[in-house]
Amino acid sequence: MNLNSIDPLDEAQALLLSPGGLDLEALDTGLGHAMGPGIDFADLFFQRNWQESWSLEDGEVKNAGYHIDGGVGVRAQAGEKTGFAYSNQITADALRETGATASGIARSGARLAPQPVIRLTYPERYAGRDPLTELSAEEKVAMLQEADRVARAVDPAVSQVSVSLSGEFDVVMVRASDGTLAADIRPLVRFNVSVIASRNGRRERGSAGGGGRFSMAKLKQDGVAERYAKEAVRQALVNLEAVDAPAGQLPVVLGNGWPGVLLHEAVGHGLEGDFNRKGSSAFAGKMGQQVAARGVTVVDDGTLSNMRGSMSVDDEGTPSQCTPLIEDGKLTGYMQDKLNARLMGMAPTGNARRESYAHTVMPRMTNTYMLGGQHEPEEIIKSVKRGLYAVSFGGGQVDITSGKFVFSASEAYMIEDGRITTPVKGATLIGNGPDVMGKISMIGNDMALDTGIGVCGKEGQSVPVGVGQPTLKVDEITIGGTAV
Repeated sequence: MNLNSIDPLDEAQALLLSPGGLDLEALDTGLGHAMGPGIDFADLFFQRNWQESWSLEDGEVKNAGYHIDGGVGVRAQAGEKTGFAYSNQITADALRETGATASGIARSGARLAPQPVIRLTYPERYAGRDPLTELSAEEKVAMLQEADRVARAVDPAVSQVSVSLSGEFDVVMVRASDGTLAADIRPLVRFNVSVIASRNGRRERGSAGGGGRFSMAKLKQDGVAERYAKEAVRQALVNLEAVDAPAGQLPVVLGNGWPGVLLHEAVGHGLEGDFNRKGSSAFAGKMGQQVAARGVTVVDDGTLSNMRGSMSVDDEGTPSQCTPLIEDGKLTGYMQDKLNARLMGMAPTGNARRESYAHTVMPRMTNTYMLGGQHEPEEIIKSVKRGLYAVSFGGGQVDITSGKFVFSASEAYMIEDGRITTPVKGATLIGNGPDVMGKISMIGNDMALDTGIGVCGKEGQSVPVGVGQPTLKVDEITIGGTAV
């Protein structure tokens, strides 16, 4: 990673402000419309987003799309109340109208002026260039076709292949009444392969993919078409051999990397500031207390180079950072935006995120993962007499207040006498996040991050995220299955 300080404000100004006849001085005028009497804080969030997507099904390109969106969101806060308005135009008129609307929550009080600009510099987390332009349309289609060809060549059982390629170029700028002036140039790409394998009247699915904050050209250079095609077929063929999963309470070994999505859902959301300020999280009021087994350390880190959840600055202009959440089993931090941090007497952590300029800010995860331990993965498997080895997960649900979760495993195996044996299907993990964290007895030395496929939903908004963990042994989780 290049750690030279960067200042993307010039490029952001050219792409966001100049087309509408605005300059940096116009931002203070825009803030003035939002800073009515009684307003404690206001900010302007400018965005221009270019998106491209391609999909191929059974050898034919079924969809090719290109979309441009942009605008400005204006937010005004008075105490705990937030007024928000947005426009898909970035002009002086739009700033005036949205600012007046957002400040409509104001009560009586003195009119505050925006603070002088504090221009931020921060390390480069990814190359701030358009990821969509480095491959021609023909090269993009060729990547899709290569994945289709490779998948079909692996095994004659493959009956259907779907491949997709997507990318976006996101330019954002923030000006806030506390003096913040920051911008970020964010690339994001993803490649995915999904296959269906059929044998003896049985059909099973497998999928694989990845991406991050880099160009589409890097996907081609890394040979992802072949790699993800083979991995998707491997998973489908494994599932063709799977038997019904057992039901009951068993030790569970979670694989490294993507299984960290269980940590993300069952624990991560409960450590976001808004849920804790409102007392609706299972972790509320437990700062400094033991909330997981000793040896368990969890962080949220938006600074990782090229990762899907990384940002140079968050959507309030706060530089991203690595935030310790749980250290040696004790709760040490929450993920915060400016509002919840102020109301809780804490500092912002660079976790303010929004789906777009048309959405307001919430504290959200970036890349959330558990640090590695001392055990070899083979040692962890050998310690289990009879249990489940969960390698990959599909969908899941979690209740933030209670911490209860339900997750379905998309690839899992039985562990018998310390050996990985039969693949199983239909395995559902049912438990309580804090409870499961306390039952972790072995932590592997093989911490890995996911390949770049995570999308996190919260209150109707979706943002890209990363997850990760080492191989873990949980002494007991309830398994929902069909076999006795």
